[in-house]
Amino acid sequence: MYRHSYVEINLSNIKHNVETFIKKYNKYQYYFGVVKADSYGHNDILPVKSIIEGGCNYLAVSSLDEALEIRKQIKDIPILCLGIINVEYLYLCLEKNITVTISNLEYLEELLKNNLKGLKVHIKVDTGMNRLGFKKEENLTKAFKLIKESDLELEGIYTHIYDPMNEANTDNQIKSFEQLTKNIDLKSIKIVHLTASDATMQIKKKDYMNGCRLGIVMYGLMDTKDINYLPTFKLYSEVIQINEVENETVGYSGKYKVHEKEKIGVVCIGYADGIIRKNTGRYVYINDTSYKIVGNICMDMLFIKIDDNVEVGDKVEIIRDNKHIEEIAHHLDTITYEVITSIGKRVPRIYITK
Repeated sequence: MYRHSYVEINLSNIKHNVETFIKKYNKYQYYFGVVKADSYGHNDILPVKSIIEGGCNYLAVSSLDEALEIRKQIKDIPILCLGIINVEYLYLCLEKNITVTISNLEYLEELLKNNLKGLKVHIKVDTGMNRLGFKKEENLTKAFKLIKESDLELEGIYTHIYDPMNEANTDNQIKSFEQLTKNIDLKSIKIVHLTASDATMQIKKKDYMNGCRLGIVMYGLMDTKDINYLPTFKLYSEVIQINEVENETVGYSGKYKVHEKEKIGVVCIGYADGIIRKNTGRYVYINDTSYKIVGNICMDMLFIKIDDNVEVGDKVEIIRDNKHIEEIAHHLDTITYEVITSIGKRVPRIYITK
């Protein structure tokens, strides 16, 4: 942390958010903590442990690499890989108790050529996302039959609701899931999980649903009026130099032109840390006062227009709280997920429990 640029992660707030969600939506048996992308940019094993302490009894990751990294330190909790794992590495899943997603018939047929007795699998159903999953009823029915006749353990089946705020689309997806699985006895499958954070909050739970997935809600980034989710992610840096500028330009390409005298603060964080150049024009905070980022953001530094109240060494809140994250996402024309997962690993994470 020699640059004094770091992310502050609040572990207590992560645990609180998980507990709060599960208390509110308490009719499920399986709660999957989605910890892909280093727990949405929170990094390290400590946020994962807080998620488990909060009540999640299953983890979900994107890749085998992520699953194995967690398994080094947490031996017992089941882990579902949501992405496709190359068949040649599936022996590792068997050894390390990692659950595999089956999303198409060709992959399943290749998998069955190997000796993977006891491998836990979940079937992924495509109900409109058009990413991964079985889309044809006959293929899904055949896959179910092949798995049941094999030495694999069919533990779960799931889909993904891609636009939960759209009631009509969501209803169509649920109907699609029910249609695609009409020849499958869902009661014979241990875990049925259709919804992630926002979908769990938006739709009425069906009797056959006994699992749900917690993603962005664990990190406090949900727009709710009745539940108090707490911030977990803050990004700080430092003013390292102050320049007085008049009738000159600032930064690469001379993008920012100064006519009357201004004070420009140089801050030791840049696009190599995840603060991409499109952040120019949005605000950071110093001593509870907002200051605008100006000029082209550099690889390792950026510029802010300041006043006489700012001094060298002052702490800069690059990402202040959840409201600020939402404002940044709006400025960047993106979503909150991308804001926090974009902060690179060269920015240290500091973990607090207060």
